[in-house]
Amino acid sequence: MSSIFTPSFSIAIVDDDEGVLDSVESALRVEGFDNLVAIREAGDLLPIIEGGGIGVVLLDIAMPVIGGMELLPRIAQEHPEIAIAMMTANSDVERVVECMRLGASDYLVKPVERTRLITTVRRLVEMEELERENTVLRERFLEPPGRRAAAFASIVTSGAALDSIMRYTEAIAPTSHSVLITGETGVGKELFARAVHDLGGRGGEFVPVNIAGLDDTFFSDLLFGHRTGAFTGASGTLEGLIERAKEGTLFLDEIGDLALQSQVKLLRLLETDEYYPLGSDILKRSRARIVVATNRDLGAAIETGEFRRDLYYRLQRHRIHIPPLRERLEDLSVLVEHFAATAGAELGKTPPLASPELFSLLRRYDFPGNVRELETMVFEAVNQHCSGPLPLGPFKAAIGNRIAASARGASKAAMFRLFESLPSLSEVSEFLVDEALRRSGGNQSAAARLLGISPQAVSKRVRARRFGCQD
Repeated sequence: MSSIFTPSFSIAIVDDDEGVLDSVESALRVEGFDNLVAIREAGDLLPIIEGGGIGVVLLDIAMPVIGGMELLPRIAQEHPEIAIAMMTANSDVERVVECMRLGASDYLVKPVERTRLITTVRRLVEMEELERENTVLRERFLEPPGRRAAAFASIVTSGAALDSIMRYTEAIAPTSHSVLITGETGVGKELFARAVHDLGGRGGEFVPVNIAGLDDTFFSDLLFGHRTGAFTGASGTLEGLIERAKEGTLFLDEIGDLALQSQVKLLRLLETDEYYPLGSDILKRSRARIVVATNRDLGAAIETGEFRRDLYYRLQRHRIHIPPLRERLEDLSVLVEHFAATAGAELGKTPPLASPELFSLLRRYDFPGNVRELETMVFEAVNQHCSGPLPLGPFKAAIGNRIAASARGASKAAMFRLFESLPSLSEVSEFLVDEALRRSGGNQSAAARLLGISPQAVSKRVRARRFGCQD
């Protein structure tokens, strides 16, 4: 089954010929399309549509009593959200054009060729899924902020940045497309992956695995499983993680580190939902949703040949990017409060309150380890707490000299923002010499010490500028 299919709506097949109904239904079921409604009497179609749940209709043109050409404009007008493909024994161009004008999305010539049938249905399902997703997105972003699904209970935030990401996650979760989650280490990528699974209402497990450092053989064995004798030491049958996930979600963390050979196998799985366990010639199908995450820049990895471009585009049908903590410092207070309460419960202590001085300190830090790093700091502070507010010592010890280094970096960046365009090396050299002379009161020897060069080098630059010479 193609991974673009979603069981959230059904496909109606309408034809008075029982043979056509059976062949079309069988071909679709073999491909994994399970939500099928076979209809022989055309008059039964509209009541079924009114009952809800139909997303795609395969409609025969020539039927007794009510023909497809009569039903087509009614469905298109009353239910424009439904994608329709007309089935006809006549490939007359004028008839095809008329069908498109009345609202059909495609047409199929009978006897319907299997490959053409599957390709058309997959495309219509994808169109329908995309339209429904856009509708949900519009609804979610028009809702007032503050309403959050239970699936986000473990994600602590008070700002708007994550709120909009949660709304997007809620909108895409019911689809079956793969999801790419990006963000730095420690931002909470797995929490969002679990939210995608929970909100999607999938019946199977959430199966997480970190694939960093796995060679191709280990990755293939872990993902697809093996049969006895597949390789040296394979003494029994092992169920792969894709089998364990079944109708659930397989979460592959650190996807940016996947070996190129393994990327080919993952791409095939995403494109066909088919795989072979190692040592087996029995083809198996997967209905698991694939969610992946990385802290790497996959665009850069593509340019260096470390990541396949086709796999990247297949993975990012939906993309969730989680901003680092330094870009959402408004979450500091609720995060510290949450982690203090969690640590207090674990350590058997009353959670201490944080002082304004603590937040002043934390706001000057860039948090390379993000939320996970903050959690570690808070736990240690609660562990050392005896009385009064949350102690600053553990935070200062963890941060060390990083704030000063960050401040120096920021001041350098601010210095260059004074220029409309980047200065030349000669201009930078003049600037540094002038500043060193200013700070040393014009003393060239002292200026040389500040710059870490010889007094002769400073004197040479001063003379060269005085007489209009270039280095």
